Amino acid sequence: MLDGGAMFGVVPKTIWQKSNPADINNMVKIAARCLLVENGDRLILIDTGMGNKQSEKFFSYYYRWGVDSLEFSLKKHGFCADDITDVFLTHLHFDHCGGAVIRTGENSYQTAFKNAKYWSNKSHWNWALNPNKREGASFLKENILPILESGQLNFLKKDSNNYLTSSELGFDVLFVDGHTEKQMIPIVNYQGQKIAFSADLVPTLGHLPLPYIPGYDVRPLVSLKEKELFLEFCHENGVFLFFEHDAFTELGSLKKTDRGIRINHKLSLFEL
Repeated sequence: MLDGGAMFGVVPKTIWQKSNPADINNMVKIAARCLLVENGDRLILIDTGMGNKQSEKFFSYYYRWGVDSLEFSLKKHGFCADDITDVFLTHLHFDHCGGAVIRTGENSYQTAFKNAKYWSNKSHWNWALNPNKREGASFLKENILPILESGQLNFLKKDSNNYLTSSELGFDVLFVDGHTEKQMIPIVNYQGQKIAFSADLVPTLGHLPLPYIPGYDVRPLVSLKEKELFLEFCHENGVFLFFEHDAFTELGSLKKTDRGIRINHKLSLFEL
């Protein structure tokens, strides 16, 4: 659970709580939903959630709720950590990459997916290793350095238009800079339907209106422009949005209204 004001920036609570109701402490329910992509011999995990290696004090700030875990979810679908061939990290904030590394001792760590290639990009990786003071608390060295030390780290390269068509992983990747430097948005083709894993560009269904931008974004005006272009692209090309942080809505199709682009139908991947 996170503070609703932080999640919706300058938008007043009287407005955002209609889509994301808050408790008495102003906290809203947030998911850390990952995506597993099976493509031939590759089993690709997109983001890994927070993991469980942080201190009790750390987790007291985020009020974890629910019973799901990455390990349980993989097992439910017949897989385990050793089956993962690739781990694609949209960015290195702790709630997206924490589960990529596990604790093995008081001050020792190792990658959680020993047989996998880990994917980031050089610009974001360097940004995370040398964080600005505003973002520093989101980049934890115990989540990042073990990946480098493991020898499993790989970088994707964007083209001049901040887009990578048909990456080595079999899907397109959009690079965006508003939330953090070079966040990566994968666009997967599933049974003929394109699905964009919207990460922190559009974290929840409630963030579809353009001004609804989290207070965490380091460049909110850039986020505004990127989100507008992204939503137009998704609407025009029939791309569904996969919401990483929405506690109740997994997937949605889009429609254009007089108020802008909004949700058309709420879906589950298993309905496709």
